[in-house]
Amino acid sequence: MAGVEGCQAGEKKKRNKKMKVPEDEKGAGEGSAVPGEPEESSAAFPPTFSLSEIKNKQRRHFMFLKMKQEKRKEKIAIKKKRKKEREALGDKAPPKPVPKTIENQRVYDETTVDPADEEVAFDEATDEFAPYFNRQTTPKILVTTSDRPRGRTVKFTEQLSSIIPNSHVYYRRGLALKKIIPQCIARDFTDLIVINEDRKIANGLVLSHLPDGPTAHFKMSNVRLRKELKRKGKDPTEHKPEVILNNFTTRLGHSIGRMFASLFSHDPQFTGRQVATFHNQRDYIFFRYHRYLFKSEKKVGIQELGPRFTLKLRSLQKGTFDSKYGEYEWVHKRHEMDTNRRKFHL
Repeated sequence: MAGVEGCQAGEKKKRNKKMKVPEDEKGAGEGSAVPGEPEESSAAFPPTFSLSEIKNKQRRHFMFLKMKQEKRKEKIAIKKKRKKEREALGDKAPPKPVPKTIENQRVYDETTVDPADEEVAFDEATDEFAPYFNRQTTPKILVTTSDRPRGRTVKFTEQLSSIIPNSHVYYRRGLALKKIIPQCIARDFTDLIVINEDRKIANGLVLSHLPDGPTAHFKMSNVRLRKELKRKGKDPTEHKPEVILNNFTTRLGHSIGRMFASLFSHDPQFTGRQVATFHNQRDYIFFRYHRYLFKSEKKVGIQELGPRFTLKLRSLQKGTFDSKYGEYEWVHKRHEMDTNRRKFHL
């Protein structure tokens, strides 16, 4: 009998070794419940789960969208809760925290323009755009394209020309820009716009101020024609639009803003209620064309007319277009200038 009892005791020890729980996992199971507490507190946590473990691509994409939707719902719920708390507190509510963005944390630029600076005022009075701002010249713009443009670029050119007053469209076929510029100067054109395309998509814009420059080269993206806008209004009228220039703060940005302003007439026709906006954000220039609507004495709505596009400055050249011997004031060098995400040039 003693031998049988010894065997049974040995088997019990082996079972206890197998059932022994590690110290760092104690308290995670049901056996860790404290006497006197409800059973809900002793529930085990679910195992960690990663979407990358799902092998099926469609299932993984579906679960990712579902997770984003749940996070969005949680975010909206938290926002509503905070709004109710602020309404309950009334005037005693603490001020709203200012969110940290790349835009409001940008690195300070030494060339930021001060409107009261005498040097800036002198430069503006003597630069190439001074005759326009002194009302000595009237804008007259020639809009052209790259050699033999395709249908979408042609439509975009026509719609852009309908926005800019006193602009004329010319489709060139094999004629070099160096030959076009002298003809433009002889016909009293003040600006030349060239729209370049690649694979049937407009991807670049050259803006040259005549007769003495400067010339700016932009990369163009996100082009949307009027028929491609979701909530577009009626076609724009022939009224001269207002111009809004936002966030052109540095000396370089100030020059680019003055180039855009010199394309439009001095006296906008406010009865048309049309506005052309050039908004600079993180060195990307967003163009929008709107009509504002008076809903009541206090409420005003806007209606996008189109087209829309985004510009990124690549270079600013002195004088008119000369790709071979031209002198450049500023050239965007991506690997040297884009090392800091909070550094902007316009």
